[in-house]
Amino acid sequence: MKTNKILGSIGVVTAAALTLVACGKSNNDDNTKTASKFPEQAPVKTAKQGGTIKVAEETDTPFTGIFNEELAMSQIDSDIASPGQESLFDTDDHYKINDKGPATLKLDRKANTATITVKKGVKWSDGKQVTAKDVEYAYEIIANKDTQSQRYSSQFNVIKGMKEYHEGKAKTISGIEMPDGENGRVAVLHCTELKPGMTNAGNGYIWEMAAPYHYLKDVPFKKLQSSDQIRKKPLYFGPYKVQKIVRGQSVSWVPNKYYWRGKPKLDKIIYQVVSPNSASQSIKSQKFDVTRVVNAQWNQVKNSKGVNFVATVPLSYYYLGFKVGKWDGKQSKNVMEKNPKMTKPLRQAIGYAMNINAVDKRYTQGLSFQVPTLIPAQFGDYFDKDVKGYSYNLKKANEILDKAGYKKKGKWRVQPNGKPLTINYLAKTNAQLGSIKESITQNYIQQWHKIGLNVKMVGGRLTEMNSFYDKVQHDAAGIDMFDAGWTLSSEPSQTQLYSEGTMSNYTRFVTPENNKLLEEMDSQKAFNHKYRVQKFHEWQQYMFDQAYVIPMDNSYQIDAVNNKLTGYSLKPSLMNNGHQLWGRVAFAK
Repeated sequence: MKTNKILGSIGVVTAAALTLVACGKSNNDDNTKTASKFPEQAPVKTAKQGGTIKVAEETDTPFTGIFNEELAMSQIDSDIASPGQESLFDTDDHYKINDKGPATLKLDRKANTATITVKKGVKWSDGKQVTAKDVEYAYEIIANKDTQSQRYSSQFNVIKGMKEYHEGKAKTISGIEMPDGENGRVAVLHCTELKPGMTNAGNGYIWEMAAPYHYLKDVPFKKLQSSDQIRKKPLYFGPYKVQKIVRGQSVSWVPNKYYWRGKPKLDKIIYQVVSPNSASQSIKSQKFDVTRVVNAQWNQVKNSKGVNFVATVPLSYYYLGFKVGKWDGKQSKNVMEKNPKMTKPLRQAIGYAMNINAVDKRYTQGLSFQVPTLIPAQFGDYFDKDVKGYSYNLKKANEILDKAGYKKKGKWRVQPNGKPLTINYLAKTNAQLGSIKESITQNYIQQWHKIGLNVKMVGGRLTEMNSFYDKVQHDAAGIDMFDAGWTLSSEPSQTQLYSEGTMSNYTRFVTPENNKLLEEMDSQKAFNHKYRVQKFHEWQQYMFDQAYVIPMDNSYQIDAVNNKLTGYSLKPSLMNNGHQLWGRVAFAK
């Protein structure tokens, strides 16, 4: 699922897992069998210098244009920044950090330190070396409340001094040491303890980006997000630099002559917004060199000429969330209501009333599939195959509501206290589904009506993406449940999504049991793999039972790539922060 929200490092699955998911989920479906046969990378050929490529960014809304990973939360912004944005670390195909990237990472469990060393010659697109201060400054942007970054999570409190800095009690982050000075290339993170996932990208404890301090230092944190340095003329140390931005519509990229891996091959990359509804026509007419296939349009494009299809199953899922609390900005934590309107029986019944499998088969031509838990199967033994999820069962849904006292009074059920019950559902537009998202949403509302729940769409229609996340993030009044999606970190820890101290826990649920399980899965004991697996299984069972968040489905990600291109790959080791490493892409000779 290439969703419109992101968190941490964006992961993709290996070819072996792709085939496994395809076979396991789609024995009777030709489309998913076809998708599973596609390679993870375009054919490798001899590259030539030069040429311009156009990349389609499918969205039904203008992009927000926040060109800074510490502040951006939109998947679209992250996509469009990918020609310039590069992570500090490269990984292997299992997301384990190696020494091949712009920086190296060394963990010392005895000293409880994580040492980041930036390689000499890794330069911003203005020619300045990336420094230790640039590494440290990224943490400041995330932790300083004036920036209003959505990235801060209590996970960062493992670094000494982060909590004090975040709360405004300290002017600097005491636990980040720069032994060779701010202009050196070494940053040492002094931690209260090291965590089991720190060897992997996307672990949520170690930030994997740097921010150009020399370029941004004179911009007050309050003005950073709206500044020209972020919105109009951003600096990156990746293969390309920004040439031109047409606000909300397109970005042109040209080579960064200081790029540390060597001059990239292409003369220009143009990212351009295109409506999901016209994606299939764009592929057939070869208007773009790279276009994400809208799965509902697969039959229209599968025989297109001049393209190679490259596919994967991303580490992601769509979910239904229930609002049960609010974010307390002063305390930097989620606070749950004592008696939330969306009770456990309501949440469970809503889950059992959803005919997700039937929807996926009908509307996505078999290229989406239901997921039973909040841990995707790609995470191997962390995935609990014994959790069956909320499969369609109207009888069970009705029984749960009857038992809990939600009696029918005419067409609709009322609350146990006899008062009327109206459930307000915030549903968002979806680039991967295009115009069929409306039909899918109406289908689920009809399903809930069948069990006597008076569910109404907020605003009477789908909500545009930017407005949707503004409402969800800021706990707008009048929202009882919402559908959204995550593109996940490649390290399975759930703290950055569902803990008491993360803004990304959009349902705002907080329980002692959830806190305990999240702590245990990232504890010192969890360096023992068997113990950690056990805690992941307990957490999945707990989340299934409580149903604060109901996992829905995931989808094949299929890209149509100009068959004259080489170097395009979805393999984790050949990507960067889950995005295409555009420095490898070129026209073939």
